[in-house]
This record gives sequence, structure tokens and C-alpha cells, in this order.
Amino acid sequence: MELIGRLTADATVAVTSSGAQLVKFRIACNHRFKTKQFALRKFTTFFDCSYWQNTSVAKHLLKGSLVELSGRVGAYAYLDSEKQPKARLNFHVNGITLHVRASKIDPTPHASAVEQATDDIPF
Repeated sequence: MELIGRLTADATVAVTSSGAQLVKFRIACNHRFKTKQFALRKFTTFFDCSYWQNTSVAKHLLKGSLVELSGRVGAYAYLDSEKQPKARLNFHVNGITLHVRASKIDPTPHASAVEQATDDIPF
């Protein structure tokens, strides 16, 4: 199965009780369709993801990055602290393709750079 979505937060490396390392992250997949009355409907499905093959990929998986994942889906049902039934989707990732990488660089210029630029205006 393949999914395409954006990361909702930066990926993290977790260590299991047996000492194995894995990369954990979450993606949001947006869906759109038109009803029979031609009304546009939009909804988002969230997947918790786990990648066991190479933990060094975590530094490239930043919030907002667009990724294509291949693997399999697992569904888990449980009761929350208030005894209400809940369910989660976990995607066991076999392959990752990074389409658009988010950047941690602030796109706004620093104040000193803006002030310097205004001093160079010739009129």
C-alpha cells in the first residue's frame, strides 16, 4: 500500500524495551470528493508511522514535509482512560520517498538585514 501525506511534526527516534531503534512520525492525508449534489467534501486521515530500517532518516523528516510511503496498515482498538473505545491507524513503513522537504530556516529576514537594505537606497 502507498500513502502520500505531510508530516504533522518532526520525526523522533524511539528505543524499545529490547533496545531496538525506530523512527516514529505522523502524517496527515487529505482527501476530497464531490457528492451527488456537487458539494465538495474534504476530510483528513491521520496515520501514526513507524520505520525500523534506518534511524538516520529522522533528521530529514521535518514537520510539513511531503512524503510518499510504502508499507502496510495496522488498526488498533483500545479503551481510553475514561473507558471510551478508541482506534488508531499505524502504518508500518517499508519505503520512504521525500517529495518536498520542509525547512527549519526562518523565511523572514532579520531586522538588521532589513535596516541595512534601506540604507543602500540611492534616493
